[in-house]
Amino acid sequence: MSDTHEVFNQVPPLVGHNTAADPALLEGIEREGAGWALPEIEALGRLAGSEQAQEWGRLAERVPPRLHTHDRNGRRVDEVEYVPAYHQLMQTAVENGLHAAPWADDRPGAHVARAAKFYAWNVDAGHGCPISMTYAVVPALRANPELAARFEPLLTNREYDVGLRDPETKRGLIAGMSMTEKQGGSDVRANTTTATAQSDGTYVLRGHKWFTSAPMSDMFLTLAQTPAGVTCFLVPRVLSGGERNAMRFMRLKDKLGNRSNASSEIEYDAAVGWLVGEEGKGVKTIVEMVNMTRLDCVIGSSAGMRTALTTAAHHARHRSAFGDQLIDQPAMRNVLADLQIESEAATTAMMRLAGANDRAIRGDGGEAALRRIALAVTKYYVCKRAPMAVGEALECLGGNGYIEDFDIARVYREMPLMSIWEGSGNVAALDALRAMAKEPDTLDAFLAEADLATGADQRYDDAVDRLRKELTSFDDIQLRARRIVEQMALVFQGSQLLRHAPAAVANAFCATRLGRDWGGAFGTLPTGLDLAPIIERALPE
Repeated sequence: MSDTHEVFNQVPPLVGHNTAADPALLEGIEREGAGWALPEIEALGRLAGSEQAQEWGRLAERVPPRLHTHDRNGRRVDEVEYVPAYHQLMQTAVENGLHAAPWADDRPGAHVARAAKFYAWNVDAGHGCPISMTYAVVPALRANPELAARFEPLLTNREYDVGLRDPETKRGLIAGMSMTEKQGGSDVRANTTTATAQSDGTYVLRGHKWFTSAPMSDMFLTLAQTPAGVTCFLVPRVLSGGERNAMRFMRLKDKLGNRSNASSEIEYDAAVGWLVGEEGKGVKTIVEMVNMTRLDCVIGSSAGMRTALTTAAHHARHRSAFGDQLIDQPAMRNVLADLQIESEAATTAMMRLAGANDRAIRGDGGEAALRRIALAVTKYYVCKRAPMAVGEALECLGGNGYIEDFDIARVYREMPLMSIWEGSGNVAALDALRAMAKEPDTLDAFLAEADLATGADQRYDDAVDRLRKELTSFDDIQLRARRIVEQMALVFQGSQLLRHAPAAVANAFCATRLGRDWGGAFGTLPTGLDLAPIIERALPE
């Protein structure tokens, strides 16, 4: 009698690889001035590809955090419990400086190195949320030099110190953000939370916040109304002396993805906060913070695409069907090459933005102008493309891709968040138009960057000309916002690829994304392209 349970033609797990071994990433690290960090980045990439780290990510996602509003005796505690795997992920991220550490590092390229590590450590997206917020809080906090002097050394320290205690008694701090409210969402000027000044210089906050992620963080930037308007505050979980601040957790959100990260609905019930920046200037105060978190959305989307792509390529290399390995079949090769082009365009643009961010932080005004607009357009486009690309990669696995055991389903569920966080599609697109209108030097910087690649490919030159014509008319510009911003994003990607990517990748990008010899789905590349070197860059090490 035959054994009906023999297992064959199944793909071995993708473990023991180096997630940092992405040619587009490694080339960008060198190009943007962080080559000195390569040993650290590659060591983190090897850990991320290990069976142990991947198991941490699975456990943190499959055993989501639990809210405890009261202890067994009925006393209010407002605590969230995480599984140990979550803390392992957090500890690794902090020890490797993925949080606020670059702000204490004067080396050129420190913020580029951090971006590359954030990309490589794509084991679990949920814990990346508090890591990202801790990174982003520092430039906003500097609007209050006294608070920055007190807390920045602890925010940048590479020690993960769990537990609710007086923040100034801890070895390291994690920061969160508590901005949006149910009636406003991205329209933070519609916030109704109030802040009342006290005689000791503090403020008392009252109100309901709709999304407060990572509520066990040590402190939060939040927005509240004063008589002068929307104002930014720093609200600690625990006050000096050890008393818990009056933040009441109402519930945790039951989210599509990002389940390892607790996102809560909270009430400030006379919570104590400290002023950050000027009263009435809250939105201006958090602008630099938004730049940092938007960059992390681009990094997260790019990393998700790369993870899904390498999973699909690994599957195709080991799976046979209809008499051949999948990776040798023309239709599959078209899909994999197309996905690699999308992934490489995103990653190459991401690394350029990471470099602009690093140089802007160090005082380069031209790079700051480029970052302002190129980040908005790239955040819009890359975060829109990621769910489609990951969905196509998932399909390469067939039914297995739809099963949680194979992890790519978890990656897929994460992707829509990146487009929602820090301004969904329309917000990002309209913000790009706003930047052009209010800060004309941003458009000048963008077009100067585009011009660096003109003359290399006629299809690219034509795309730049079309964009310039689109920008000459302001009629119905809000109606055309997405169209314009998509064109800008493609030009920005094309500029990077023509100057820095292999000729096969750049040529295929120009033929499809710019020349429009392309279908409506992935895997519709035209004939005549050199796919072998493109697919080679998609394969995991």
